[in-house]
Amino acid sequence: MKTLRTIPDVRAHVGAARRAGRSVGLVPTMGAFHAGHEALMRAAREACDEVVVSLFVNPAQFEEASDLDAYPRTEARDAAIAAELGVDALFAPPVAEIYPDGFVTAIGVAGLSGVLEGAARGGHFTGVCTLVCKLFNIVAPDIAFFGQKDAQQVVVIRHMARDLDLPIELRIAQTVREPDGLALSSRNARLADADRERATALRRGLEAAQALIEAGTTDPRAAEAAGRAAMAAADVEPEYFSVVDPDSLERVQRVAGRVLVVVAARVGPVRLIDNVLIDTEPVATRAHPLDGTAVVGHS
Repeated sequence: MKTLRTIPDVRAHVGAARRAGRSVGLVPTMGAFHAGHEALMRAAREACDEVVVSLFVNPAQFEEASDLDAYPRTEARDAAIAAELGVDALFAPPVAEIYPDGFVTAIGVAGLSGVLEGAARGGHFTGVCTLVCKLFNIVAPDIAFFGQKDAQQVVVIRHMARDLDLPIELRIAQTVREPDGLALSSRNARLADADRERATALRRGLEAAQALIEAGTTDPRAAEAAGRAAMAAADVEPEYFSVVDPDSLERVQRVAGRVLVVVAARVGPVRLIDNVLIDTEPVATRAHPLDGTAVVGHS
C-alpha cells in the first residue's frame, strides 16, 4: 500500500490505474479506524479494482476548536489496518494541501444542511461538502462508500452529487454496532467507562420508537416520546429525537412508508449520533439510499 501526501501524487496513482483499465473506489474517512470503516474498505475492495482511502481530520467541519483538538489521530495504526484489508493507496494529506493559503471557496446544500446536525453544528455540512467535493475531484472515483450512521451526511452528499452532476455512485453500508447496540464511532474512544454504559441510551431510544412504529402507531410524536423516555431512564437527554422523512429530513406529520428516526445526545464530553430507517410498508424489491443496499448518485 502506498501512503500519498499530495494531490499530484494521488492523481498520478489514479491515472495509472485508469490507464490499466481499473475501476476506482474511494472511502473518505477522518481516521481512527474501527469496524465500521473496515466494512467500508471491504465493500470497496470487493466492488473496485483500485481502492483509495482518504485520511484527513477536516478542520472545516468542526465548530469547536477543542473538539477538533480532541479528535483521535492514529495514522500508523490506521495505515496498518488499511494495508491488511488490501487498500491500494492511503491519501493522508497535511491541512495545507487541502486548504492552501488563500483558499476561500465553500460548497453547501441549502435547507438540508441547516436542520438536525446542521442546526446544532453551524457550518458543519459546508465543511463536509467542500472536502468531499474536493476528494471527488482529486480521486475521481467510480464509486464512493459511506456509512448509514451518518445518515444526514449521506443525504446532503447525495444531493450535492446530483446537483453538481458528479459522475459518481454512492454506496451506503449499514451501521456497524457493538454487541450492546452502540453505533461504532471514532468518538467512542473518548467515553469514560460510566459514560460508555450510558451511551447505549441512544440505541435504546431508537429501539423504543421503532417498536411503537412497528406495532402500528402512525403518530410520530408518540414514537418520539417513547424514545425520549427510554433515554431518560438512562439519564441521557437528547439534543434532538425526531421522526423525519429520509429524503427531505423534514419531521413527518404521519408515519407512513419509510421514515428515519434520528437522535443526537451528549454523553459526558462526547456528542454522539445514531439513527434507524424504518419501513412500515416493506416491498422486497424496493431499495432506499439509506437501507444499506441502494446505489445512489450518478453513474
